[in-house]
Amino acid sequence: MKRSLMATLALILLAGVPVLGDEVPQGTPESVGLSGEKLHQVDGLLEDMVAKKKLAGALVMVAKDGVIAFTGVYGKMDLEAEKPMRPDTIFRIYSMTKAIATAGALVLAEEGKLKLESPVGDVIPELKDLKVATAEGTRPASRQPTIKDLMLHDSGYLYGDGHQTGKAYKEQKPLEAPSLDEMAKRLTNVPLAFDPGSDWNYGISIDVLGLAIQRASGEPLDQFLEERIFKPLDMHDSGFMVPPEKVGRFAANYQRQEGGLKLIDEPGRSKYLKPPGLISGGGGMVSTIRDYMRFLLMVDGGGELRGVRILSPESVRLMTTNQLPKEAFPIYFGKEKRHGTGFGLGFSVRTADTEWDKAGRVGEYGWGGAASTHYWASPKDRLVVVTMEQTMPYSFDVEFAVKGPIYDAIRKP
Repeated sequence: MKRSLMATLALILLAGVPVLGDEVPQGTPESVGLSGEKLHQVDGLLEDMVAKKKLAGALVMVAKDGVIAFTGVYGKMDLEAEKPMRPDTIFRIYSMTKAIATAGALVLAEEGKLKLESPVGDVIPELKDLKVATAEGTRPASRQPTIKDLMLHDSGYLYGDGHQTGKAYKEQKPLEAPSLDEMAKRLTNVPLAFDPGSDWNYGISIDVLGLAIQRASGEPLDQFLEERIFKPLDMHDSGFMVPPEKVGRFAANYQRQEGGLKLIDEPGRSKYLKPPGLISGGGGMVSTIRDYMRFLLMVDGGGELRGVRILSPESVRLMTTNQLPKEAFPIYFGKEKRHGTGFGLGFSVRTADTEWDKAGRVGEYGWGGAASTHYWASPKDRLVVVTMEQTMPYSFDVEFAVKGPIYDAIRKP
């Protein structure tokens, strides 16, 4: 069942836990030019999905002009334990980790410790002189992938499926390595799928970027992000594991199947309760909707949140505007081509109105995670939306359902 924002805040205060969006202004939809009536259409949509067992539960948070104006709380965080969803529930955010890791790399770039146009091999010597796979074997790459290529996913690295590189990924299992350094050693035996800059393919690029952050900063990736992103932004529930005192807020994870939802990761027995060996900048984090909204509001604020500056406006521009060359369009997943969508340094970016995601707007940036978490932001509307859930495989159901009503809620001047 959905709780209203005011009722939710009252429950949190009674429970003695931090208020959602602490230090971030909160207001009514009308106070920032939104229609509360239209926003609350989201309630019925999400309640229907929960009732039909498409979701165990979900959260939706909407901010406009830097003010949190709507928070929806739906269903349960743990069906088996009959625990209702709560605003401070901790979720597996998988690939929503990527934008945070990219922001960390941009912090180092601003300090001159990483150069976007530098070959990856300059920072990670194990990855010098990479080859490209062909049907006949391998050949020299037309150029070496750069740090920027890693951020854009046009480096030639995959997740291991398809092309001529699939066998090498299956043999080497780079993401199953016990550390990022060992991952790099295994990748020496994995050729690129294509010449850097000539195509786009989702893959392990941001995990490689995570190692570049470690090498350039001299700190473990998780420690660096804690010091340079999480602590300054007060993202106190974000990291690469769930500590014992927070397990009670950790959502169960489910697989959607015919007839309902199957538990696939029980909170009290999850791998996330222990420190990981390989710290995955590409998909290893857990977080809350409150924390991730703080990160996005920093981006929305040109690199600054509540007087704390993380990035320069120029770095934010690179993140939130298309940086892909024409040769790499369109981005795609298998047979699914997302026409009118490019990529910035860390976010997908809408470049044109197309049949793909009809409710999306040109200039919109965002991404999601494997358990169907999602976010998007529209700079011209100063609108930021985060949705959290715990359903695999990834589904667009929530995003596509709520995007139209949320945009429709923006009142015309």
